[in-house]
Amino acid sequence: MASITFKGRDVISVRDLSKDDLLYVLGIAKRLEQKHQPNLLRGRIMASMFFEPSTRTRLSFTAAMKRLGGDTIGFAKGDVTSTKKGETLWDTVKMIQEYSDVIVIRHSMEGAARLSAEAAAIPVINAGDGTNQHPTQTLIDLYTIQKDKGSLNGISIGFLGDLKYGRTVHSLAMALAHFKAKMYFIAPPALKMPDYYLDELEQQKVMLHETDDILKVVKHLDVLYVTRIQQERFPDPIEYEKYKNVYKVGPELLKYSKKDISIMHPLPRVGEIDPALDAFPNAAYFRQAANGIPVRQAVLSLVLGAVK
Repeated sequence: MASITFKGRDVISVRDLSKDDLLYVLGIAKRLEQKHQPNLLRGRIMASMFFEPSTRTRLSFTAAMKRLGGDTIGFAKGDVTSTKKGETLWDTVKMIQEYSDVIVIRHSMEGAARLSAEAAAIPVINAGDGTNQHPTQTLIDLYTIQKDKGSLNGISIGFLGDLKYGRTVHSLAMALAHFKAKMYFIAPPALKMPDYYLDELEQQKVMLHETDDILKVVKHLDVLYVTRIQQERFPDPIEYEKYKNVYKVGPELLKYSKKDISIMHPLPRVGEIDPALDAFPNAAYFRQAANGIPVRQAVLSLVLGAVK
């Protein structure tokens, strides 16, 4: 692990990160959470290129950069940029790299982050590209599980909701394969985990189980990872209306689960988690959101070479 270096690296996909890479980032996040370093990124500038709406990801990246003494530039809506005039993403990135030391990009197009990394001579961090990948959210999820459960090894995790379009689920499942997790995929058939992910997990000898009934499997779970039904990903609004309220997790589920189950959600929630659950220690989703600061501090510091 001592030979791992992130300086100058892009963070585009969980597939690009080894088990040792993942653990290394989590270790740096723990160190930065325990010891504040307000001048670590002084003089560095992060360009925040958000072509898709975001609350937690955009603000936590900004807060992470500023708490380490760095600064930020950028935009929160693509329609305020020259792409509205026809400028290509490639040219936008080529220009923005001249103003910054690291680029964080969110885009609706799958592959946009990879394209940006090819265009840029500075590190690029993927903050979500379509239904594809969201690697820093995965690192936050791993960090949350590690803190809640003490280890990532051999956990039983259920993924509930929109598993077809949910990039956070895709990324987290790939990452947890390194740790021999047992995975339960809970969704209606129309929103099931894509077969190519299931095939890849099976090739890695991950124990998988598919169902549409949470009550059949919840007793086995250490972690339940809930996702919203994503209206913006549905090509047909009628299909969205059919599935938008298919699951709702509330305190009554705790009657059937392990006593210490952790219930996670990448947020925002839009009805799939009853706010009454917030009062229970099992509700990990706001802790999960808070963990965005140390994890994104770690990623930024590593790619900029400020920590080793």
